[in-house]
Amino acid sequence: MQIKTRVSLAVAIALASAGSLAADNHKAMQGLKNGRAHVADELIVQYRADSNDSQKERVLSRVQANHIETLGKNQRGELHLVSLPVGKDMAAAMRELAADPNVEFVEPNWIYQHADAANDTYYTNGSLWGMYGDATNPANGWGSHAGEQWNTGNTDCSDVVVGIIDEGYMYEHEDLADNAFQNPGEIPGDGIDNDGNGYVDDVYGWDFDSNDNSVFDGTIDDHGTHVAGTIGAVGGNGKGVAGVCWNVKLMSGKFLGRRGGTTANAVKAVDYFTDMKQRHGLNLVATSNSWGGGGYSQALEDAIGRANDAGILFIAAAGNDSYNCDSGSNCYPAEYPNDNIIAVASITSSGAMSSFSSYGATTVDICAPGSGIYSTVPKSSKGQVISGYASYNGTSMATPHVSGAAALYKALHPGASHMDVKDALLGSATPTGSCQGKVSSNGRLDVSSF
Repeated sequence: MQIKTRVSLAVAIALASAGSLAADNHKAMQGLKNGRAHVADELIVQYRADSNDSQKERVLSRVQANHIETLGKNQRGELHLVSLPVGKDMAAAMRELAADPNVEFVEPNWIYQHADAANDTYYTNGSLWGMYGDATNPANGWGSHAGEQWNTGNTDCSDVVVGIIDEGYMYEHEDLADNAFQNPGEIPGDGIDNDGNGYVDDVYGWDFDSNDNSVFDGTIDDHGTHVAGTIGAVGGNGKGVAGVCWNVKLMSGKFLGRRGGTTANAVKAVDYFTDMKQRHGLNLVATSNSWGGGGYSQALEDAIGRANDAGILFIAAAGNDSYNCDSGSNCYPAEYPNDNIIAVASITSSGAMSSFSSYGATTVDICAPGSGIYSTVPKSSKGQVISGYASYNGTSMATPHVSGAAALYKALHPGASHMDVKDALLGSATPTGSCQGKVSSNGRLDVSSF
């Protein structure tokens, strides 16, 4: 599928007259005007709750659009993905649909990318500075202080589930296999949707990019595997790395593929975890979201809100554009106003803010280790995919430190609500000069007081 990344002068002129749109539709139009990447000729349409099928058909006929799929039903009504005729003016179609009384909002199907900045494939054992603190490594005390918790025996988060909305992850990796979540409602390989959630044999999660249950597709899923290792690689096994939680259940909601991921699939992934928590009573405290891009999406903000209602934190990378997220709409999903979001900036092993890291005194919440982070990756050897390790940089790497910390706090305080967890993470942040005035907590992740 061709990806459209630019808008024509005619579109830009048309967008300038979009003042009649509601505020949320205007935000979406602004993203289109600014050239945010989106899927060509696709729109997401939120119908009003009282709209019937014939009214929805008439809505589509206004712009000769076709229904692709229903993304879900929420308190607003049904959310649909639709396609426009090839070459149809997207801005004009959005204005036409937004003016219909049966439509709540309409927006492009944005494309997101993961938020790693670069990588260093040379692996050196024992370089997990992001897990150190003053007591475990006084010469390098800018990490999360996870090692101090490990030294007191606090390593077990085995009753806690963390959702990884990202690429897939290598659930058979030597350092991850013992912590791979398996859906208690599914019988593996029987070809039946045993738990009735709409996904057949979603044992380890679901691949929303390919619409199948294969959440690991080889070495292309290195980013998701790296994230998984920082959250919960097995510790104390004499090999590889250790995650913030040595024992935690890692569940995959893959939506990033070779070309990134779309809003439609992001919404489905967020709602998947919300449903799984409610359907199976999982102790699912957070999803880890190391990705960003696109423009404003009311559909995604609503999905994050439904996760909040279910008691799930949405931990998000601030982005790698060295951008002040307070100054404009450039840091989605990190800058959405939902109460359950924790937005994460990156620092280096010297305590400086990483040169690539975005920030924001009101829109970003906390700093965490994100430069030179070693973790798990899949590697290719003689035609086989094997377990490996590598060092990556990015707010993508900072985010799973906070996701693992959320799981650790929940494990140590089983009665804590998701907002209690958020308050604890931000309230225990260590004041840090490089983060002062750059994040709301003015500090960096510190789990030592949990």
